[in-house]
Amino acid sequence: MDIVYFLAGFGILAGIYAVFTLGLNVHWGYTGLFNIGIAGFFALGAYTSALLTTAPPSPELFEDFVFGGNLAALLKLGVDLWFLVALAGAAAVSGAVALVVGAITLRLRDDYLAISTLGIAESVRLMFLNEKWLANGSRGLYNIPKFLGDRIAPDQYDLLYFIVVMVVLALLYFAIQRAINSPWGRVLRAIREDEEATAAAGKDVFRFKLQAFMLGAAVMGIGGALFAHGFRYLDPFTFDPLLATFIIWVMLMIGGSGNNLGAIIGAFVVWGIWSGTQFLPGALSDPNLRFFMIGLLLVLTIMLRPNGILGERRRISAVNIDAPARDG
Repeated sequence: MDIVYFLAGFGILAGIYAVFTLGLNVHWGYTGLFNIGIAGFFALGAYTSALLTTAPPSPELFEDFVFGGNLAALLKLGVDLWFLVALAGAAAVSGAVALVVGAITLRLRDDYLAISTLGIAESVRLMFLNEKWLANGSRGLYNIPKFLGDRIAPDQYDLLYFIVVMVVLALLYFAIQRAINSPWGRVLRAIREDEEATAAAGKDVFRFKLQAFMLGAAVMGIGGALFAHGFRYLDPFTFDPLLATFIIWVMLMIGGSGNNLGAIIGAFVVWGIWSGTQFLPGALSDPNLRFFMIGLLLVLTIMLRPNGILGERRRISAVNIDAPARDG
């Protein structure tokens, strides 16, 4: 039975990282937005969800608001509707911040956009670290509510939450897939390939990029909310750029940029290697080996399958070269 609980815990984290990878795929895989500030939207989603469902560190500052446990109590109508509100709130806050950030940065070149998003992510982390009244500073938030609360035995919670994460992941996958296959998604791919040609075709490139940036950020915010209620403890050090940004980029590159199913597979493969090294014997279980294994996998993928495990399927119209040319 222990292996079942281990696999459930593995699936929870891999599924949450798959959510982040889907959000990054909207940014980079389909629109070409070089975002290395994933940790910022991760933190915003996680803290928003946690603050909406737990008592604030300084209640006197929020006494006029329906906040914390009161919100959860009001929305518990037979099922835990507060959980859905927490996910929606995390998505809304992350999307709103992306709107402000994108309005300023999306007119910049790719390298400046990357630097800006990294700086904003670090600013978000430092805000939660230093503003103790908001999220208890370095001590973090704990006892974040569980989905379905005490109605589920503690030893069964991981199994239940694994199902919850998989359901949310599946819904996000199908929603994003539908959006990408729509005319809106085709414009995003056109922007990725050639912004100037897309603008010449009459499309508002900045507006489409801003919409994609907000959508990807909202998805990352949902991933943060899932993380908060799965592990029930948050502190600013959780959002280290290595595990909250760069490993997500590796997942996308290995799985296949521009392919949502590939992004999900990449998340499970990379997290499987990351967590599986703890079972290696002797010196092979050294945590530093994880970095080597992930780096080696990335290099091999670039060499052997540059497009990833499941690269983007590009549609090329067939041309009949034997057909006679038309005059004019």
